[in-house]
Order: sequence, then structure tokens, then C-alpha cells
Amino acid sequence: MTTDKKPVWFITGCSTGFGRELAKEVLKKGYRLVATARDKAKIADIVAGSDERALALTLDVTRSEQIDEAVRAAQEKFGTIDVLVNNAGYGYQSSVEEGDEAEIRAQFDANVFGLFAMTRAVLPVMRQAKSGHIINITSVAGLIGFPSSGYYSASKHAVEGWSDSLLAEVSPLGINVTCVEPGPFRTDWAGRSLRQTASHIDDYAETAAARMKTTSGYSGTQPGDPVRAAQAMIALTESANPPRHLVMGAFGFDAVSKKLKERLEQVEAWKETTLGTDFPQ
Repeated sequence: MTTDKKPVWFITGCSTGFGRELAKEVLKKGYRLVATARDKAKIADIVAGSDERALALTLDVTRSEQIDEAVRAAQEKFGTIDVLVNNAGYGYQSSVEEGDEAEIRAQFDANVFGLFAMTRAVLPVMRQAKSGHIINITSVAGLIGFPSSGYYSASKHAVEGWSDSLLAEVSPLGINVTCVEPGPFRTDWAGRSLRQTASHIDDYAETAAARMKTTSGYSGTQPGDPVRAAQAMIALTESANPPRHLVMGAFGFDAVSKKLKERLEQVEAWKETTLGTDFPQ
């Protein structure tokens, strides 16, 4: 076990995208790192030359035995886990009506149930230390539903609601919880980790089908910078008052702000009906 006191970051899904850039920035910062991926060979370059401060592990978050082994290895090397970043996951697009059952369940296994299991495995470590920070990479789609993203959005909405409950339970123990909600970022997400079930129903040609075509051609031109996003994630863990939500990118800020304002307007517009459903006093 190393005796270095720098924070230990445990990041899932480090082979590409946000996970990869974040892992590199964590090491640049001088922090300690547990980088994981389904294929450990794809992250060997990240930890090369940093044997004392970094550990690369094989981890598929849908396999509970690998989760347990990874957490145990992290503790054996570093003694603790200070920051857990639940980044592993992928996108799936289809119209709601044409969604494929197997695809839907596989996505929830990775995006939701794997994330839940990973967090459950790390919480005992953080509870013992009475400190820690859990960062869940969700999406703007975790706050807004878009055509063709019904099931992906549902998986991210699930993590958002769960994170509210998690924070209520662990904040008294000194553990922080943040959902990071990126908009479009240049991570090759659409080309690398997006699955689709094509829409063949004419009624969805201008909604789900149209958006799927747009998404497929968008990769590599998104406005968001994943390196700057990684730096922002590191900064939030260093804050004395970290946010529960961190929306990333101008698109995300505008879309989420608009959606929340509209939602509040609807709630307030129906106030009389809402209050009228209680028993009369």
C-alpha cells in the first residue's frame, strides 16, 4: 500500500471519451488514479510510468465479481477511494415504439444497474473515511427527453433521481454527490458508443428518425471540449460547496435552463388543481 496522501480517484470507462481525458488530467494534477476499462490494454498508456500513483484494472460494471475485485485491488494499493466517477455506459437510440427489448435491457444493465452496483461497492470505503465524492456522468438527456432518446434518457433520469436519494443519505456522513450533465462534447460518443434501432414507421420520420440521422453525422464537430470538462470535474471536487448538478456546455445550459423554467411555469399554472387534490381542511 502506498503512503501518499493525495486523493485517490476511481474512474470507470477510461478507454475513450470523458473517462480517458479525466484519467489523464487526474494524473497531471498529481492525484492518484485507479483507471478501469473492459479491456485493460486500452488504458495501459494512461498509467505508463506512473506505477506508484496509478493502477489500471479490467472492469465491466455489469459483472459484480469484477466490481468486487477492482475495489479490493484499489484498497490494497492505495488504502482508500476518495472520488468515484461512474462514467461507464453508452447511448441507445430508437423511437419508443420500436425499441428493442434486448438493447433496452442491456443499456440499463450498464448505465443504471452497473452504476448502482459500483457505488454500493465503494460506499463502505467512503463511510469508513467519513468523506468522499461520487460523480455520476449522466447527460442533458437526464433532465430533458429528446426524440429517439427515450430509453437512453430514461436510464439517465433514473440515475438523477437515485442520486437525489443517495445524497440525502450520505451527505450527513461527509460524502458529496454530483451528477455531471454534458451536452454535445467531442468524445466520438456517436461514432463509438452509440447503438441504434432504425425507425421504419413513417409517423416518426420527422422526429425519432430525423434525429438519429443528425446524431450519426454529428460526431467530431460537437462544441464541447472533453479536456476542459475533465478539468471542471476535478475543480468541483476541490470546492468547499460542490454542486449537486453540473451541466456542461452552452447547449446544455440553455436547454436545461429553458426546460426547468417551463416545468416550473406548468406547476404554478396548475397550482389550484394541485392543491385541490388534498382533503379539505
